[in-house]
Amino acid sequence: MKIVPWCDSPEFLCQFDVLYIDGQPVRIRSSRVHKGNVLATLEGVSDVNAAMRLKGKKVSIDRTGVELPDGRHFLADLMGLEVRDADTGEVLGEIKDILTPPAHEVYVVKGGAHSYLIPAVDEFLKETNVEGGYIRVHLIEGMETDV
Repeated sequence: MKIVPWCDSPEFLCQFDVLYIDGQPVRIRSSRVHKGNVLATLEGVSDVNAAMRLKGKKVSIDRTGVELPDGRHFLADLMGLEVRDADTGEVLGEIKDILTPPAHEVYVVKGGAHSYLIPAVDEFLKETNVEGGYIRVHLIEGMETDV
């Protein structure tokens, strides 16, 4: 089964013995990274037809005991965070989606009549406070969009 990871390191998913597919635990027999995706052999998935039935399903992990390095966050924890302009304090909106192109994540921020595409790089991300429910960003021309 091919898993398209929603994290910055597909290798991260290979450390788990169990994944959850639509909330149901499934034991992993083997896994490896190939071209940025995770290829996994799952118990109970013995042929192509069984694998195809899993296409499009949500895959998750049990986060209990998982420690991320300082400054790293689960993307799911960023969804819905309030986004503030670091220079003015103005609330721009909230993170509605996170795009994951090869270079780095891009936060899709929507608020009122405005939308923004903000690259998740230090130049633009000034503070991420998941516990406080917000991030502060430095905007530049061209980040406002019609998305």
